[in-house]
Parts: sequence; C-alpha cells; structure tokens
Amino acid sequence: MKEKSTRELEEVLGKTHLKEFDKYCEENQDSLNTESSAFSTYVKGIMSERGITQQSVFVNADIPERYGYKLLSGEKRTKQRDVILRICYASEMTLDETQRALKKYEMPELYAKVPRDAMLMIIFNERPGSIIDVNSVLKSKKMAPLRTSGLQE
Repeated sequence: MKEKSTRELEEVLGKTHLKEFDKYCEENQDSLNTESSAFSTYVKGIMSERGITQQSVFVNADIPERYGYKLLSGEKRTKQRDVILRICYASEMTLDETQRALKKYEMPELYAKVPRDAMLMIIFNERPGSIIDVNSVLKSKKMAPLRTSGLQE
C-alpha cells in the first residue's frame, strides 16, 4: 500500500481529464480518503507493522477498551482530539504519522504556533515515556494534560 502525497496526487490531477476521473480514483485508491474508516485502517495498519495489539494501545493510552474498540471500528466518534492523540502516542506513531492520523479522523493537525500543540509535537518526537509522563511534562509547563475519554462523553 504505497500512499501518494498530496503533491503527487496534485501533479497527476494536473494531467487528468474529466473522462479519466474514474481511472484516477481506481489507480490512487490507497491514497484517497474515500472511506469513513480511513482512520481505523491507517491506525490498525501501523499497529500491525509494529506488532502492537489494540488492547495494549488502549491500556497504554489509558482509554477504556470497549470505548477504544468502538472508536477504531467506527461505531463511535469523538470530538476530543486528545483521545485520538492518546491512541496515536500509545501506537508509537511518529509526529508525521500522528498528523496524518488526525487528518484522516478529520481533526485539526498539531499546529506549531499553538504552545500546547508545539509541546505535543516535541513530545511525539522525543517520546518521554508513558501517557502519565506526557501529562507530567504538560503539567510542568502549566498546560492542560491529555484528557481522558471519560471527560468527553
């Protein structure tokens, strides 16, 4: 599954005619966000690559298993980006992978001009430890910790 970047897709589109749209979609299906399960497919693929179980991700993310499974199956959606960030961190995602996961979940990416987001970007790069450690770092900088799923529902 070789996913093309937006720039690569835009280059292809620059040479694509209206009558070739179906062919474009078919040839680039791995790169298009056409399904509502794009986030789930992406995260599960990363977990599989790294040999990480969903159960361990939910435990490490400090998210109730049932809730986590429902999020990854698409049965439930959350409006809380912190829950998705917890899943990404516990899935050992890089910052780039996390940004892509947020985009696939249709949530705002981490933004370098927002101090808390900037700190989270550093955290994803340096990986200081568990979610508890992440929250300790955030609190030490007088920033809100990553909220748990219980606060959102």
